[in-house]
Amino acid sequence: MFRATTSKRRRGRAGFTIIEALVALAIVAMSLAAIGSVIAMTARGTRSIEQHVALVEIARAVEAGMPDRDQLDVGEMSGELAGHRWSVDVFPYVGGGIEAGLSSLWTPQAVVITVRSPSGAVLRISSLRLRRRTDR
Repeated sequence: MFRATTSKRRRGRAGFTIIEALVALAIVAMSLAAIGSVIAMTARGTRSIEQHVALVEIARAVEAGMPDRDQLDVGEMSGELAGHRWSVDVFPYVGGGIEAGLSSLWTPQAVVITVRSPSGAVLRISSLRLRRRTDR
């Protein structure tokens, strides 16, 4: 008789209740949702970085292919490289305390390289180049 009452008590306590199982499933679901959002953010960040690196590489290739400073004339050049559209604008630099009538061997030119990816992202690099004056 002692054994019969003990086995009935054990059967009532053995295993998990439905509430405990649901709580455990809810915790697992929340953990998976958090991990999923972290993975999605990482993938978006990786795509953004890859796109930026591609834009920078195209801009470097365009800059490397530009004519020498003595042959770089005022105006615009444009083209396409690896599916990216690029343009180079060259114009006389005005500003920064530089006087137009200054007697110098060099004249500054502003150079703006613009690269547009197929997705629409744009990278613009502005720089200055010195060109030897030809009127001297």
